[in-house]
Amino acid sequence: MAELLLDPLQSVRFSYSQSSPFCSFPTMLAASISLVLPPKTSKRYRCIDPCHLVNEISGHNEKCRIGTSKALGDIIKEYMGDPLNVKVNKLTSIKTQLPYSYYSLPFCRPNTIIDSTENLGEVLRGDRIENSPYVFRMREPQMCNVVCRLTFDAKTAKDFKEKIEDEYRVNMILDNLPLVVPIPRSVQEGPPIYQLGFHIGLEGQYAGSKDKKYFLHNHLSFTVKFHKDQQTDSSRIVGFEVTPYSVKHEYEGEWSENTRLTTCDPHAKRLITSSNSPQEVEDKQEVIFTYDVEFQESHVKWASRWDTYLLMADDQIHWFSIVNSLMIVLFLSGMVAMIMLRTLYRDISKYNELETQEEAQEETGWKRTVPVYDASHYDLCCARISFPSNRGGLMTAMLLLWVFMGIFAEIFRGSPFRNNVCSGLLVVGISVPLVFVGSYVGFKKPAIEDPVKTNKIPRQIPQQAWYMNPIFSILVGGILPFGAVFIELFFILTSIWLNQFYYIFGFLFIVFIILIITCAEIAVVLCYFQLCSEDYLWWWRSYLTSGSSALYLFLYATFYFFTKLDITKPVSGALYFGYMLIASYAFFVLTGTIGFYACFWFTRLIYSSVKID
Repeated sequence: MAELLLDPLQSVRFSYSQSSPFCSFPTMLAASISLVLPPKTSKRYRCIDPCHLVNEISGHNEKCRIGTSKALGDIIKEYMGDPLNVKVNKLTSIKTQLPYSYYSLPFCRPNTIIDSTENLGEVLRGDRIENSPYVFRMREPQMCNVVCRLTFDAKTAKDFKEKIEDEYRVNMILDNLPLVVPIPRSVQEGPPIYQLGFHIGLEGQYAGSKDKKYFLHNHLSFTVKFHKDQQTDSSRIVGFEVTPYSVKHEYEGEWSENTRLTTCDPHAKRLITSSNSPQEVEDKQEVIFTYDVEFQESHVKWASRWDTYLLMADDQIHWFSIVNSLMIVLFLSGMVAMIMLRTLYRDISKYNELETQEEAQEETGWKRTVPVYDASHYDLCCARISFPSNRGGLMTAMLLLWVFMGIFAEIFRGSPFRNNVCSGLLVVGISVPLVFVGSYVGFKKPAIEDPVKTNKIPRQIPQQAWYMNPIFSILVGGILPFGAVFIELFFILTSIWLNQFYYIFGFLFIVFIILIITCAEIAVVLCYFQLCSEDYLWWWRSYLTSGSSALYLFLYATFYFFTKLDITKPVSGALYFGYMLIASYAFFVLTGTIGFYACFWFTRLIYSSVKID
């Protein structure tokens, strides 16, 4: 049972049964609804859309809210002359990577700005979804609609110029579909390329002049694509496009609500300009915001409306990436197979033979590396801070931490404070209890027994060859895991920092499996060579061998920053490298863990297969 909220005194309850051709609700199972009114009278309705029912009840057009829409995802909405309310989202830029609220610039505003309900992920992404003055009716074209008339002052003009120079784009939403600008393909035929949002304006120069000017996109030509239901004659929105223009509107006489613009004809289907002069952004400049909207019937069904947004034209490159990664896996698998089936089994058979005393003295190789399960030589770096012998160390550390944390003081004020508190509660209320639950379960399990005894006195490690130097072998070990993912990494970085869709998770899953295999195999191969050289300090080296691929990831992210992005501001650069440092660390933990567990399994397997006194 789900509720459609109308007002505090009345509600609509949905009774679910078999699918009905007249109804389309979140689960496509709603066939009828019962209206419960204060006088305890009920009436049954056949419906097309919940919003229609609200209008029928109230006698006028009112916005309705379905409380379960967020949990159930997109709701199939059908319209028959209903008002379409365009929502605005954040302003984004690939040059600064810093989002701003739409109304941080003095655009045309509705009478009351209403914030849409957002989940925690949307808030952390910087989304600010709000209503807008752009409202039109389904399948009713409108031409040259005036939204508002503004006069810029010096500060407003400066703000617009800064955003135009930083290439900020305006993002809008209609029926949960993002606004896109279609870009025709110049070489090959096919569907156009879609760019999310439209530029606030453009930089340019007049012919014969070297002075840089800023031009504002003040006229929007919307195109709403819909799929028509042949049975009910209702429509479903399947596309939302725009073509922005910069037009210096003109009119005769004094300005009033009924003033007719001479630069566009409301009865024509195209924008008409007499002077073709764009709208400049200057102090004391009058700006008139207008829009057109046309409706196009589309053969695309509602269930497939996201396909055009997620259309990928570079599938061949992804397949090349996978084939390239598979070649690396096959190469490593061959080496592991050679070690396991040939060299290793031969060693085990040799070690298990009855040996003479002279043969035992001449024994070399990984079997002699008996203290393989000795503890690591690296202790916790912060353990000494609170140790009693270091008097005052803990208090000094706390004092210095408190002083240096003052740099973050300004973060915890105003509206962001509530979001920070919610994020903190997630850690304190969920993460911390789960840590104790995990530790409780872990202590209940029996301890892992090593297949060989641990020596109390560490054995001296013989002189190593140059290619077995820890730094060299660790750096070499990270090349192949990174090589397995770097092509896919390019598309992921492009989707994150250039505001493009990435929705080919099938390719990503295949590459992830290849990454796991590659990390495990390269760690096992290098661990075997290390043990053969009688170096038993494999614990951290196995972790760092595969984990060093994160170093190459960060270096590639740095290369991507200087070659693909046009970020010039220090704050934006710090934001980029901060995020990539976090991503590289997470990648280090992931790949390092895979390498360590692979070597842990490998050493237990080989040392449990030989006789060691």
